[in-house]
Amino acid sequence: MQTILELEHVSKMFPGVIALDDASIEFRKGEIHALVGENGAGKSTMIKTLTGYHKPTKGVIRYEGKEYSGFTPSGAKAAGIGVIYQELNMVSHLTVAENIFLSDLPKKGALLDKQTMEKRTQQLMNEMGLPISPNIPVGELSIGYQQMVELAKALVTDSKLIIFDEPTAPLSNREVDILFKQIARLKEKGITLIYISHRLDEIFQIADRVSVMRDGKIIATLNIEDTDKEELIQLMVGRAMNEVYPQRPRHTGKEVLLETKGLTGNGVKNISLDIRKGEVLGLGGLVGAGRTEFAQLLFGAAKVESGEILLKGKTVSINSPSRAMKLGIAMVPEDRKRQGLVLDEPVKDNIALPVLKTLSSKGLRILNRKRELALTEYYRGKMRIKIYSGLQLAKELSGGNQQKIVLSKELATKPQLIIIDEPTRGIDVGAKQEIYKLMNELVSEGMTILMITSEMEELIGMSDRIVIFCEGHKTGVLSREEFSSERILTLASQY
Repeated sequence: MQTILELEHVSKMFPGVIALDDASIEFRKGEIHALVGENGAGKSTMIKTLTGYHKPTKGVIRYEGKEYSGFTPSGAKAAGIGVIYQELNMVSHLTVAENIFLSDLPKKGALLDKQTMEKRTQQLMNEMGLPISPNIPVGELSIGYQQMVELAKALVTDSKLIIFDEPTAPLSNREVDILFKQIARLKEKGITLIYISHRLDEIFQIADRVSVMRDGKIIATLNIEDTDKEELIQLMVGRAMNEVYPQRPRHTGKEVLLETKGLTGNGVKNISLDIRKGEVLGLGGLVGAGRTEFAQLLFGAAKVESGEILLKGKTVSINSPSRAMKLGIAMVPEDRKRQGLVLDEPVKDNIALPVLKTLSSKGLRILNRKRELALTEYYRGKMRIKIYSGLQLAKELSGGNQQKIVLSKELATKPQLIIIDEPTRGIDVGAKQEIYKLMNELVSEGMTILMITSEMEELIGMSDRIVIFCEGHKTGVLSREEFSSERILTLASQY
């Protein structure tokens, strides 16, 4: 198969850091080539080098037979290299057509040629088989359809090679299916696709070949049919991962910490269940089953219409998150960047945010900086957060370290029950295992965890019991002895 892009002994160095270390790799015309590795492995640096945001310190890039010492962003785009990032680059109040042509607006004389723009957009939507109007503001679309608009932006410039950077992280299962159909269509057209994802199941579903990166190096490139998940994990982390889910003594207690009776509201109906002290109770179900909606009722982020919540046997009213926190209930949200962190603020401010009153000097509304620093350093050590200081901005950290900060922030309120929604979404294999170890440590210290996850292996690997939801209803409760993927999926789709 013809090679379209090749890196030969490419390195990229920053002060004190070798981000890309003598990397040699080839990408073939019309293939789907996956790129995997832990956070910090060099994937982002490679992508930014290919798209012109970084110039290689040394090495050669060959593209369509020509040698380059590096690209500029405009040069990479002109050459037909497109990229779709996890963080969508959209102007929400502009239309679909305006977003697609934003960097190169067609004109008639001095005026914007809206007719040409809308006609070409409609052609693209028809080719992609999408029911999206060129005239709708892009902010009114679902995240999945917004991603399709990003893809259309790459196609309108006749891209020959498109890079997908964690494209499914914000998508529902249905939206992932739509994306994969588009990827298959692009492959049939002979477009080369570089696909970056932490979700290894996706790699085996769509890729032709996979390259593993570690510490800025290309460790191996393998045909997808010649490898398996265990081998890729070992190549990524440099060690065997026989126990992805670390062992701990399993909960056998019967003491009920929190109970719901006929709880209804926020899209869930008549939910009766109990959460036992010191256990990890998993909530399973398909996307949209009502798991997060149920958790929001417990945390006071949504209104209870009927039913009751009992905490240690006593009926409680939880009408706000602040009330939940006073009762010892904390929640790590599904979307840590939008709901869990203030990304432009330092780590220390994020961790201190929910406990500012307790960190203030007695009788004064002045934050005690020594207490704030001590709190930050305590959780930095306890949660093994990799930062150079508490002054580092949250947005500068890896997904795994960001998740640890959100956990630290919630633990600072000293909860007895912590709800964790999608605990390892968008983080790499090594960081996942660290999160699992931390969860086990919390349980061993007497914490109770309500865990919502869409990953089947995680659900089975970490839970003491599993409650299954379907269409806003509880459809079953499984003990560890009853755990199986088949049983869970049956209950998740049977209401």
